[in-house]
Amino acid sequence: MKYVFYVLGILILTLGISFTIQSDLGTSPFDALLVGLSLNVGLTVGSWEIIIALLLIYCNSFLKKQRPEVSGLLTALITGVGIDMWLFLLRDLLTPEQWYSKVICLGIGLIVIGLGTATYLHTNFAPIPIDRLTLIIQELTRTNIFFSRTFIYLVFLIMAMILHGPIGVGTLLTVCLGGLILYYFMPFTKKILDRLLIHSSTSPNYDKDKKHSI
Repeated sequence: MKYVFYVLGILILTLGISFTIQSDLGTSPFDALLVGLSLNVGLTVGSWEIIIALLLIYCNSFLKKQRPEVSGLLTALITGVGIDMWLFLLRDLLTPEQWYSKVICLGIGLIVIGLGTATYLHTNFAPIPIDRLTLIIQELTRTNIFFSRTFIYLVFLIMAMILHGPIGVGTLLTVCLGGLILYYFMPFTKKILDRLLIHSSTSPNYDKDKKHSI
């Protein structure tokens, strides 16, 4: 059951990313970097997700002084495929033109990203390398997710600006609110998912006991 929530969380996350890209108001610094690379160098946004993830895996390995967490590449692969899939499906269906519709699209994207990230992180199975980096920085600096996430966003913002990625008011809102949204979603998803996981793990035993009693 844990792996179902793992995949579901990533699909929710990538849906949120696609919403922010389609809003045309600017994406998160990391996604702006991916889009900028896609537009200027080639390949799809999802392909660059996988390539950058591979680099981050070795960066995380250096910071933690341990072997590379290659399993994170699996998550990056699913994320990359998810982004390309949602962009393909939403490209013609979701094209907001009025400023207020763009703001709504961006707002939905930010909330969905927070929900998806908190959902799959709670399964504690192969985080996306950038999210693992968030947790590593949180541990090394002994702060909270809000600080570590915001710090990473600022670093990627500089890189996205250098590569002329889609930076706008949405990027600023992501930097300011992304970590905060994730911070508030973490305990919410923990409460819900813990309850569901416990229920799923006890149900078979309950049914088995019930058959024995009969």
